[in-house]
Amino acid sequence: MFSSLGVECNILELDQVDDGANVQEVLSEITNQRTVPNIFVNKVHMGGCDRTFQAHQSGLLQKLLQEDSAYEYDLIVIGGGSGGLACAQEAAILGKKVMVLDFVVPTPQGTSWGLGGTCVNVGCVPKKLMHQAALLGQELKDARKFGWEYSHQVKHNWETMIEAIQNHIGSLNWGYRLSLREKAVTYVNSYGEFVEHHKIKATNRKGQETYYTARKFVLATGQRPRYLGIPGDKEYCITSDDLFSLPYCPGKTLVVGASYVALECGGFLAGIGLDVTIMVRSILLRGFDQEMAEKVGSYMEQHGVKFLRKFVPVMVQQLEKGSPGKLKVVAKSTEGPETIEEIYNTVLLAIGRASCTRKIGLEKIGVKVNEKSGKIPVNDVEQTNVPYVYAVGDILEGKLELTPIAIQAGKLLARRLFAGSLEKGFPGEDPRWAIAGPGFSACWCVNLVKLFQISMPQFHLCQV
Repeated sequence: MFSSLGVECNILELDQVDDGANVQEVLSEITNQRTVPNIFVNKVHMGGCDRTFQAHQSGLLQKLLQEDSAYEYDLIVIGGGSGGLACAQEAAILGKKVMVLDFVVPTPQGTSWGLGGTCVNVGCVPKKLMHQAALLGQELKDARKFGWEYSHQVKHNWETMIEAIQNHIGSLNWGYRLSLREKAVTYVNSYGEFVEHHKIKATNRKGQETYYTARKFVLATGQRPRYLGIPGDKEYCITSDDLFSLPYCPGKTLVVGASYVALECGGFLAGIGLDVTIMVRSILLRGFDQEMAEKVGSYMEQHGVKFLRKFVPVMVQQLEKGSPGKLKVVAKSTEGPETIEEIYNTVLLAIGRASCTRKIGLEKIGVKVNEKSGKIPVNDVEQTNVPYVYAVGDILEGKLELTPIAIQAGKLLARRLFAGSLEKGFPGEDPRWAIAGPGFSACWCVNLVKLFQISMPQFHLCQV
């Protein structure tokens, strides 16, 4: 086939060279392929015979056979969150020409944010700051028992808190932009969508379209909150994407869901003095140890959070506009025909997150996506079924959804792609770990290993 295309190819017969066994071992580590032929085209691993013929039929092979100079960038990263930024900056440090495309599609309520991804803008960072606000209020109450005397009533100002949180997040956004600039990474605030192999369309807020090409791509698009699919959900409800920049105090709030996001948000809203109800479809913290989950629920109830169990919303209706307004929620029992109605100022949905992989043109270049979850299957070097496309972060199938893992994965991926590194994975996947014990803490570590399904097939619990 290569001869018919007039392409020069170099062939290394492993059984005819002295160190063939060593070469085969290294190839296995790099490609996770133990069969031959093992084919590379312009430094991109194609796979075996069948995948090379498939690439020829789809037109991908012809693209890869072009000189590297045919592409504007060595790497384009789609997504400016933790994993994407880490990968982009590491590749730039290694001397590659890199672009980051990052565009936050506004929520149905119109909320958007800057560079840095979920964790920085609408996740860990603002969440911890709101938890701190709630804890400070609790400490004020406790202070009286330790002799602190104050006469006037202490109250919380939502607007002051939000302004401080957004100022802090804004400084982080600027820091990320500055860091990209210092490393000569091109940052484009546009929505990326594949149009053909090695070519992507970038659409900005004004609808202007620009096209870019790259030798390799990394998908780091992350996830966004799901909606219920009932009347009034997108029109009147908010999610965690809206909460941390909400310009008014949410007032009496219904939190729908029993995830850790639902319980965390319900917890700090109650902690600053709001009337909070959490509507639970079935159980708290599915996938977690249920004895511990119920202890969390009991503790929250003791601190003023109300739980409405075995109910799901079927309609949200606006009664009054305002900041906040008034919403009527109709809910149905999951165990019978009973329905209930209640009035709230705000309804916060926390029922899970969906991967942002559906509308970025992956079907045009043949990247496989799990149709049910939207997640992307990759091999042990974060490579998709399309050889020049890789993925990191929460969109990966079967991987932990944690910011530190995404950061480390992004760095290691860049080193494998551009520095000849063979290092894979992250500490949570290292089968050589040992847990020393067996005290209380060690046993809890083992439980956490099992709970989060961390791959540790050879771990030992040993007394020292």
